[in-house]
Amino acid sequence: MADNTFWIAALTGGTAVLASWVTSRGNTRAARIQADTAALAQRAERLRDSRRTAYLDLIEQSHSIGELYWAVAAVERTGTAERRPALLDELAERERDEYGKMRRCVRVVELEGPAAAATAANALQKATGPFHRALGAMRSGEPEAGQRFHAAFSPFWQALTDFVDAAKTALQEV
Repeated sequence: MADNTFWIAALTGGTAVLASWVTSRGNTRAARIQADTAALAQRAERLRDSRRTAYLDLIEQSHSIGELYWAVAAVERTGTAERRPALLDELAERERDEYGKMRRCVRVVELEGPAAAATAANALQKATGPFHRALGAMRSGEPEAGQRFHAAFSPFWQALTDFVDAAKTALQEV
């Protein structure tokens, strides 16, 4: 009987050690999975936050440049003939500064991604080209320049709307 007791005790002890080892491996693996999941969630949230910031900066800058374009349109429509060239020159200088800020915002969106948002941001930037060319023509006194300037508003705002849609999609996919 003593021999059986020894073997039963050894088997019970061995089973306990094996069960403990299996449990610790399972707990270690579960902790690793939980840590990896938390890290992925934090990375996704940081990416979403950085993208949101980049997108909002570009939207804000687009509205700022849009306000400048409205000021140009107002000068072209209602400015006195003597003051108009000086006002247009001043607004052209402001446009250059605002465009530089917009270009920086577009570059940040290109960096943050994804490709669809970057493409929409570049299209938005390119939508400022007709304004710039028309403003130059207005400063040179071309008679049709004002009409070309006014015609550029709709494509510009549509490009902004397209960018906002691409940005919303990109934020939902993160």
